Formats: sequence, structure tokens, C-alpha cells
Amino acid sequence: MAANQPPVSSPEMLHQLDRIIDIMRRLRDPKTGCPWDVEQDFSTIAPYTIEEAYEVADAIQRNDVDDIRDELGDLLLQVVFHSRIAEEAGLFTLADVARGICEKMIDRHPHVFGDETRPEAAQQSRRWEDIKAAERARRGHAGVLDDVAAGLPPMLRALKLQKRAARVGFDWPDIAPVIDKLHEETNELRDELARPEVDLAKLEDEVGDVLFVAVNLARQAGISPETALMACNAKFEKRFRYIEQMVEKNGKSMGETSLEEMEAHWQDAKQVP
Repeated sequence: MAANQPPVSSPEMLHQLDRIIDIMRRLRDPKTGCPWDVEQDFSTIAPYTIEEAYEVADAIQRNDVDDIRDELGDLLLQVVFHSRIAEEAGLFTLADVARGICEKMIDRHPHVFGDETRPEAAQQSRRWEDIKAAERARRGHAGVLDDVAAGLPPMLRALKLQKRAARVGFDWPDIAPVIDKLHEETNELRDELARPEVDLAKLEDEVGDVLFVAVNLARQAGISPETALMACNAKFEKRFRYIEQMVEKNGKSMGETSLEEMEAHWQDAKQVP
């Protein structure tokens, strides 16, 4: 245990959890609470939940421990918020949420909480998926792609769909044919763009194919496409800001700078650590 870290289930930890539960109860009070908080429901809060999850991921990507702590707090608030809405409607409580995930984690780790032999990490990943498949079957989701949430961000949903299909053998044998498929899709996109009159619906379809294969490529390479794109976004932002700095240093505005000049600065930015 790290120095100065309170023991698990410490009174302070439980006290702070009780505080956030009470704070949300007061915020949602129809008479004395916050008008904005009172009028929210599952659907209006959902976008904030997604946003907070991404902000946690961003803080982790930046390795900013203080931000990770703060963003996890924001995400915890979302769980408490949704649970309070449900409790008011007589659907379930935060205790039900905690109980459900506790039981699920115990069921999914028989090598820890049961008598199964502790597997290697790769074996555990396969075992985890087998257990989840059995859970889906008990809920009546027989199809391989059943219950892959439609509301997931498109890139994450594409990854989950591909993983599900791969579990029953619908997958490339290795990464080489995926790269070939990416070339095939980009060629089809090029052909579509070369038509005298571009059909936007077909163009959108071809772009979608390219993106779907790119996600498959990342999966085959053992890379998270979301994490890879986050890193690429950060890299682009850093290099573009360098261009802005160089343009300003030369006493010009971006509008006065040619594409050739910006490209030269971009190449220089690639050499900056």
C-alpha cells in the first residue's frame, strides 16, 4: 500500500461517498434543489457521461495524475446522478448498481473468487469473453452481435463488432490481408471521387469502408484505434501550433501565409521533440 494511502473501506472513503450521494439528493430536490439538475433525465445526462469518460481517457493520455483524479470525480458524479434519477423513479438505487457490478466481477473471475486455476493473461481474456457470452445468452441475446450498444462512439462500436465476429472465426488470419483490404477500399474511394458526378451517398459509404478497415487494422496490430487517434490528434495540434508560432514570429498572419510556407514549417515541426 502506498504511503499515506488510507486502507480500503476506510471511514473517510465511505464518508466522502456518502457526501456525494447526499449532495446529489439535495441538488435533485424539487423544492430546494438546483433547477437545472432537477429537470435532467437519463437522456439529457448521457452526453455528459460520454464526455466525462473521454476526459478521463485524455487525462490518462497526458499522464496528468491531478487531472485523472479530478476527471474520475466527474465520472463518479455521473454514476451518482443517473442512479439518483433511477431511485426517484423507483427503478433502482446506487446500492443496486454497486451490488450488480460486484456480483458480475465475482462471476467473471472464478480463478480469484472460486476454485478455478489462475490462467495466463491471454487465457483470461478468452475466458472473460466466454463468460460474457454466457451472460448474454441468459438474457436472451443469442446473436453474436446482439447488445453491442448502438449509442457507442462509432469507432468503438466498430471495434466491438469486429471483436465479436472474430470470436466465431469471422476474421482475417493475420494483418497482411487487412492492409490489402485497406488499399482496395482506398482505390474504390478514389474511383468514386473520379466520377463526373459524385454521388454523396456512395462517397459516404466508401469513406465508411475505409474507416472500418482502419479500425480492423489497428485491432489486428494490437493497438487501440481510439488511443492511436487521440495521440495523432495531439501530435497534429502540437505541430500546427508550431506553424502558428513561426508565422507570428515572421510578422505575418495565417491568412497571409502560403500553403508552401506552412508545409515548410510543418516539416520543421516534425523535428521538434
